[in-house]
Amino acid sequence: MIKANGELQFLPLYEALASEVRWRIMDMIADREKNVKDIAAALELSPSIVTMHIRKLEDAGLIESKRVRINGGTHKLCYLKQNQIEIELPSASRTSRTREQTISIGHYTAFDIHPTCGLGTLEKEIGVWDDPRYFLDPERVHAAILWFGKGYVEYKTPNFVLPNQTTEAIEISMELASEAPGLRDHWPSDIRFTFNGISLGTWTSPADFGRAARGKYTPEWWHRNVNQYGLLKTIRIDASGAYMDGERISDITLADIKLSEPFWTLRFTVDEKSSNVGGLTIYGAGFGNHDQDIVIRVLS
Repeated sequence: MIKANGELQFLPLYEALASEVRWRIMDMIADREKNVKDIAAALELSPSIVTMHIRKLEDAGLIESKRVRINGGTHKLCYLKQNQIEIELPSASRTSRTREQTISIGHYTAFDIHPTCGLGTLEKEIGVWDDPRYFLDPERVHAAILWFGKGYVEYKTPNFVLPNQTTEAIEISMELASEAPGLRDHWPSDIRFTFNGISLGTWTSPADFGRAARGKYTPEWWHRNVNQYGLLKTIRIDASGAYMDGERISDITLADIKLSEPFWTLRFTVDEKSSNVGGLTIYGAGFGNHDQDIVIRVLS
């Protein structure tokens, strides 16, 4: 089931539903997979037109397709992915607002890291790999990727919440992975997240990704035999606790994280005493599979 609301990300869904032809396609494949040719024949439309409608349904997450070999030929079979949609309309009582702050990967304010380690901009490496001294190189402010084997890196951002403003939640999203020499499909690493000196919890990264493919946004100059992309992770802290992608990681709430501080401090740590000391890679805009830096959202 899709749960949709008034956010812009659901516009492809609403657009997909606004067509009688697309409703007829969903009805046809509700109980049995069908290929584009059969759908086009049943609707008395050209295959190219039907393909356009199917693409819109796929983009909306309503249907999926797969390619199979039948009688020596390749056929694209379409099938219904969802059987229910729940749409939440705007409400007068729903007045929450979101303020978004972005921190570039190279704009850290403190660190204590140990090899393997390094930094890179969108155009080149910074200094020499595995030499922590280059984490103070002036060019580090342009870094779009950094990695280290153990230790921590820390960021500060201004607190723009007004004194009379009520905060409902803080969300922090970023693309992360482990850091292995070369590439490792299985390379767990315990990464601890700290906000204003308060430990929010730990997430275990499963791997240093990139063996199967390059990162979607990773620059062409980047070496193929090292880390390519990570996983987009979102931490949410509200009145009930701290969560990682919806899974509870601690009982820390908004009341615990010192939101009145003039500057907020975010730290990523790989502790040498952890069970899995597998390092950390942080990907920024222009690297990895998600074209973004570290993003902090304040929901009020």
